[in-house]
Amino acid sequence: MTSPTPAARPRTTPSLDDQLVLVTGGARGLGAAISEAFLGAGAKVVVNYHRSREAAEQLAARFEDRALPVCADVRDPEQVRDLVAQAESHFGTPITTLVNNALMDFSFNGDARPKADELTAEQLAAQFVGSVQAPVDLIQAVLPSMREARGGRVVNIGTNLFQYPVVPYHDYTAAKAALLSITRTFADDLGPDGINVNMVSGGLLRTTDASAATPDAVFDAIAAGTPLRRVTTPAELADTVLFLASPWARGVTGQNLIVDGGLVKG
Repeated sequence: MTSPTPAARPRTTPSLDDQLVLVTGGARGLGAAISEAFLGAGAKVVVNYHRSREAAEQLAARFEDRALPVCADVRDPEQVRDLVAQAESHFGTPITTLVNNALMDFSFNGDARPKADELTAEQLAAQFVGSVQAPVDLIQAVLPSMREARGGRVVNIGTNLFQYPVVPYHDYTAAKAALLSITRTFADDLGPDGINVNMVSGGLLRTTDASAATPDAVFDAIAAGTPLRRVTTPAELADTVLFLASPWARGVTGQNLIVDGGLVKG
């Protein structure tokens, strides 16, 4: 006779203005838009950065006591643990939402990408460390606090390119596809702890540092293929991240919400 499945623990979903949010790569581009969206909603935000100290400090200075810039290379597990400890010690409260946004050393430049006959193991490994291992390390670092709080939110930033490879960025796309798998398996594993794990996948965003190398003709072609006839902005994608961290998304987990103006269906 099999044992009954244990009941899920009661979950708590604080309102956005009661949350402590960690945004990796939160000082520039999409990360800055996400950080600003949470800060605008009243949350406390840890703005993680690697090389963008000035941008992180300028963003934090606009929000006085609710934003903390912290330098850490999220590819280093020890720095990840220190990042979480510093954030929770500074604010005196556990991290309630983790946004895995950091994108390491990548530019959306179709002319410079490795072609199928040029792709190397080193290029694949570099993207897997930044887009798969780093998010796993970060989730593991915040898990004790989220479990103690009986709930939490993880939002991973993905891409629509593995469904619509308008430009075949092989290494980046493969790593993000793996992150979607991690999103869904972790959602199942952590659901009984009251932790929701989701992904938000944008298309090409207009404009971030990573997409600055993209020619206008590519932006225009993508815009023409969407029902909205425009390219999604970082602020629009940030809105969806806020939704997934909010009490209104308490029943949403293991999902990949595509925010690309309707370019990809389903």
